[in-house]
Amino acid sequence: MLSRNLKVVRWLAVLVTVLVPPAGAEPVSANRQAVMEQLGQAIFFDANLSEPAGQACATCHDPNAAFTDPNRALPVSRGVRPGRLGSRNAPTALYAAFSPKFHFDKEEGLYVGGQFLDGRAADLEQQAEGPFLNPLEMANPDKKTVVRKLRRAAYAPLFEQVFGQGALNQVDRAYRHMVEAIAAFERTPRFAPFSSKYDAYLAGQASLTEQELRGLKLFEDEKKGNCAACHPSRPGPQGEPPLFTDFTYDNLGVPKNPDNPFYRLPKSLNPAGRHFVDRGLGATVKKRSEDGKFKVPTLRNIALTAPYMHNGYFNTLRGVTLFYNDRDTRPRCKQALPEAEALRQNCWPAPEVAANVNREELGDLKLTDQEVDDIVAFMRTLTDGWRPE
Repeated sequence: MLSRNLKVVRWLAVLVTVLVPPAGAEPVSANRQAVMEQLGQAIFFDANLSEPAGQACATCHDPNAAFTDPNRALPVSRGVRPGRLGSRNAPTALYAAFSPKFHFDKEEGLYVGGQFLDGRAADLEQQAEGPFLNPLEMANPDKKTVVRKLRRAAYAPLFEQVFGQGALNQVDRAYRHMVEAIAAFERTPRFAPFSSKYDAYLAGQASLTEQELRGLKLFEDEKKGNCAACHPSRPGPQGEPPLFTDFTYDNLGVPKNPDNPFYRLPKSLNPAGRHFVDRGLGATVKKRSEDGKFKVPTLRNIALTAPYMHNGYFNTLRGVTLFYNDRDTRPRCKQALPEAEALRQNCWPAPEVAANVNREELGDLKLTDQEVDDIVAFMRTLTDGWRPE
């Protein structure tokens, strides 16, 4: 668990990472920046860039669904090609720009930051490179195919306006410009509105209900919920709004999701079949000691982003909170069961990855049902777009 002081230092480092251009970077005028963001927005919503056409970044990161997949019927996202699906639940793109570049924190002895649930992309630009070429997502065979489509797009002139004449001529350079533009769009205020009821409460412009206040107290209490240990809830030293994540990685002991259709894909796409185990961070850094660990998500807009966890095992926010509370005290299910059936039978299935499970900060919190409900009520105050009644 990180100390409060170290969290403040990390928060300041994140601001520097997001707001200060890299050393040696070409100065960007306000007008050029605005056009680059416009270009990135056009690309983000362009469903013609998949193979075949029909899927855009916004398909799995829909602004009307808190920039997650709007299809709640599946725990993972469909690819553009029929019968192809990913293995993981799509995380929200909101507030992703604040994640520092992926690195190992020597002082704490843990990995921090990056993009994707397993940290395999260092930053937003690197993350944007992946889906276009992923056979389970947008399924383009190569960069050349993507760039060819960009050259035909109505927004192609914006490339030269931002990146200079002939910006789409060379494939690798054009592809790099594309992801730079997407990342610029994802760094706009649209992806970080900070407009929840809790933000208004911190600004003295709203009052929390008695239940929400109880939930906040439990959320921060190190001897109760202790949620703020990984989801910091207090403003920074200069009033910086909290992001509700410390950008680290953890194995929570989440069970395999028997409803994950990825297990049923052909061997050419999933050689392990139903025996597939998602190693998470362990696969990224090639260390068994990191197996089963996934990036701590922001809790902002958490009420809108079901299903939860890397494999979408949980469909309800209350179910997640119950799991944190009694993962280690509720009886073990005899077989893999979905959340609703596990709760009906009063058991939790075995972890997908049994090694490296965090047993120090969750699993036996001894919360009452009322306290669980109070914490859930507080987390619902983190939804953006709040307006006073």
